[in-house]
Amino acid sequence: MNGEQPGEKLSDEAMPGEELFGKDAQNLRPRLTTGYPLDTLIQKLQNLEAQPHLALSGSRNVTGISMDSRSVREGDLYVALPGAKTHGASFAAAAVAAGAAGILTDAQGQRIIAEAHLDLADTALIIGTDLRRVLGSLAAFIYGSNDYPQLQRFAVTGTNGKTTTTYMLESVFRAALGVKTGLVGTIQILIDGVSIPSAMTTPESVHVHALLSLMGQRGVRCAAMEVSSHAIDYRRVDGVRYAMSGFTNLTQDHLDLHGGMEEYFDSKAQLFTPERTERAVITADDPWGQRMLVRAQQQLGAQNTIRLLTNHGAGLEAVPADFGVNDWAVTEVMAQGLGHTFVLANGAGERVQARTGLPADFNVSNAALAALMAWLSTSEEEREPLAAALASGEALTPVVPGRMQLIGHSPHTIVDFAHNPDGLIRALEAMDRPGEGRVIIVFGATGERDQGKRPIMGEIAARYADIVIVTDDDPHGEDPAPIREAVAAGAQQAIAAGARAHEVHNIAPRARAIAQAIDMATPDDAVLIAGRGHETAQDVAGVDVQLDDRIEVARAMVTRGFEILPDYRRMLEENAEDKK
Repeated sequence: MNGEQPGEKLSDEAMPGEELFGKDAQNLRPRLTTGYPLDTLIQKLQNLEAQPHLALSGSRNVTGISMDSRSVREGDLYVALPGAKTHGASFAAAAVAAGAAGILTDAQGQRIIAEAHLDLADTALIIGTDLRRVLGSLAAFIYGSNDYPQLQRFAVTGTNGKTTTTYMLESVFRAALGVKTGLVGTIQILIDGVSIPSAMTTPESVHVHALLSLMGQRGVRCAAMEVSSHAIDYRRVDGVRYAMSGFTNLTQDHLDLHGGMEEYFDSKAQLFTPERTERAVITADDPWGQRMLVRAQQQLGAQNTIRLLTNHGAGLEAVPADFGVNDWAVTEVMAQGLGHTFVLANGAGERVQARTGLPADFNVSNAALAALMAWLSTSEEEREPLAAALASGEALTPVVPGRMQLIGHSPHTIVDFAHNPDGLIRALEAMDRPGEGRVIIVFGATGERDQGKRPIMGEIAARYADIVIVTDDDPHGEDPAPIREAVAAGAQQAIAAGARAHEVHNIAPRARAIAQAIDMATPDDAVLIAGRGHETAQDVAGVDVQLDDRIEVARAMVTRGFEILPDYRRMLEENAEDKK
């Protein structure tokens, strides 16, 4: 309890679902009654070496914390920090009007508030330094997010596979052990089976700690979180310590933020430190994974670092002779339907049978990581039901929106989030069925992002597909035509050098490109719509254009007379109802 007694927490019965998960879903938080007096928070900030001083006192206790003036509730501490364009102190008036008990800001924020001649009334004003560094720890303190020993926290980081692996991990604990689970990620937040749409891969630290405390109050046992490099660099997971963290892979992505692969690697490696995690499972299939394994061993110790070899999902013939108890490998991989069966084995002779119904070799890697993280985190008595669920395939076959999501079998149509070179290769490899028709791909590149990967992705598409259709992804504020041209140029250059593709089309808007791909397809072909996955709005010059690849594919398939899976017929019907 951090040496202090927080306000009394209300029971589940006092938190009806409608109120918890209604219109204010992006501001979920636990219920506190009395909260903390200002003196206690000042002392906490002093302990965190934030050099606080009370510029203006107030009489109310603090019962929550927020970085967004629009989400401030009565009794909150509003943290006003510099943003990308505007300092948060510029919105102090809105925070006061919403009932903030205090404002925590820096010297610049103090000047902005003074120049605005804002009447703070009974709202305290606290000034500190280097506040972003201490924000996670302060939020953990206010919400008591570390006060729930039953809540096991799991993190997954890497370039590709984070979302699917966290879904699998959540599914394993829920389906195999029947415990309450939570999930925080790109697509949604899940708390004990209730879904809330997610605005970003990892929310801001104040929201993360609110969610963890809320999960703790509701008796959640397993909380699986995607942790991106952005989340680490922007301090969104500060103050969170995970029971176990997993690493999938590292490939070119987000270099517009990091500058280079070395910096990208260093960012990911920050997760595998004693301050952030107790143990780690590192997929070490390639040089980057092997380097991450060494870094984790240096930071966490060899006894707390587990090596996992999956050979990118194809498995190994046998467990290597030098393996020990902390070394695991995927072996005996066999295709079964769309998915695979496989065995997880370590150097001590332990074997775990597993199956996933999700398509593609890379999902064997994802399933192996999720299964091993769960296996190593459960008691001996829990291993029996866990082993049965892993072997049956139920636990490792969750529905993951926009991740290798099958719309129809004939032609074989899949929507996937692949939006970087490695992701595109893996998705296209999974689409290829020799002797069963052509591979057609529809994809684009995101605007205002790493421009260097645009021709690379075009070249990859031409190497692995027969027909390449380049279209718009999310142009953001960039002119979409030159983006498409750069991608298409990479494809054309690859064809000139002897690549597989024989056609490259540049088609916009995206819905027309998808319809064109389905028009070109025969029942024996495979069509991949890549890049946007579960997303339902396309950012074009700052305007959200409603577009769901799954809806567009389903609509085009029905128009052509192709069969689609029942779920997508229902999705089409619901979409039609919404537009009435």
